[in-house]
Amino acid sequence: MSGKKGIELRSIGRPRAAVLTLCLGISAIVLICAVAMGGAKAQSGAASQMTNAPKTTEQEFKNIQVLKGIPADQLIPAMQFISASLGVECEFCHVQGAFEKDDKKTKQTARKMMDMMFAINKDNFEGHREVTCYSCHRGNTDPLAMPPVMAAEPKPGPDEAKNAEEGAEAKEPSGPAADQLFEKYLKAVGGAAAIDKVTSRVMKGTITFGDRNIPIEIYSKDPDKRISFTHTPEGDSITAFDGHEGWLGFPKRPVRDMHGPDIDGASIDADLHFPEHLKDMFSKVETRGTEKIGDHDCYLVVGQREGKPPLRLYFDEQSGLLVRLVRFGESPLGRLPTQIDYADYGEADGVKIPFRWTLARPGGRFTIQVSDVKQNVPVDDAKFARPPAPPEEQKGPAK
Repeated sequence: MSGKKGIELRSIGRPRAAVLTLCLGISAIVLICAVAMGGAKAQSGAASQMTNAPKTTEQEFKNIQVLKGIPADQLIPAMQFISASLGVECEFCHVQGAFEKDDKKTKQTARKMMDMMFAINKDNFEGHREVTCYSCHRGNTDPLAMPPVMAAEPKPGPDEAKNAEEGAEAKEPSGPAADQLFEKYLKAVGGAAAIDKVTSRVMKGTITFGDRNIPIEIYSKDPDKRISFTHTPEGDSITAFDGHEGWLGFPKRPVRDMHGPDIDGASIDADLHFPEHLKDMFSKVETRGTEKIGDHDCYLVVGQREGKPPLRLYFDEQSGLLVRLVRFGESPLGRLPTQIDYADYGEADGVKIPFRWTLARPGGRFTIQVSDVKQNVPVDDAKFARPPAPPEEQKGPAK
């Protein structure tokens, strides 16, 4: 592939049902981006091959006007944030198959809006990101210029949209110490001795989105390896993490690397000893009172991490089990939340694990229900290896 084909704004939209089958633990939107970017990445030149420095957006893509100087792998998260904020798909701003073109007025407008947002934060908030695309758009292509009428009785509580974006909570710190809640959680799932015995886990079940149920298999192995196979009619969709790097595979498409926040999320999902590791994950941790999640009264713990967005963990007051985890993906334009709700805890070889979890993002949600679990069974390390790239097709002479 020669020359650069690039993008400036790629408004990745709410995933369609067919795309959601491709996803486990990684946003389906990333897969849309990866497919759309086929041919959009620049081939590395000799100079770039001489250095290990990460590429910037303008080095990786053509016709970058606003989002210059940031790591290239931050471009897709930025597009995801725009997609979720405006509720649009790629074609809203881009010419399909030619993302570097400036033919659409909406693309020009998007550039102006990003410049405006950066200027507002610089001039009014000392450069801190207080205003984002979502501040005005709230899931609409046009900014909301007037308050909506009340469609239902208001619910008491803090502004969840603000809290979700910043990973904060309006309540003052209160409740049992976070370390006490971590210890209660560890005890509730079976204790450190039982968890230490787990070296692998193989799960089979179904992934559900909308009215579709599709078989899924998940293989995990210590330390921090995890791969899932979603058996779609078109072929297997794969999400893999080998403890250091992650990749996505989907039918009839090239394998794609994970980047940025998806690596962070994959490492958490792959940790078979997560309840043991909680107390060492955070630079600062606080209990922020209680919240109601379904039928559960939960303590909320907010944990700050060095160089990474915070985590919000909700522990059942009675059982001590983890009911919800909220993590955030950082992008140049704002944070994207991922919420995972855990349910249907059951015992497997002395350890309690959730047999059902629901993952929700701004662009969609899916539920995984596990029907079969086997632990401490042999799982070959080769299962988690990235497959080799297929050889390029030999081109015959032009006719």
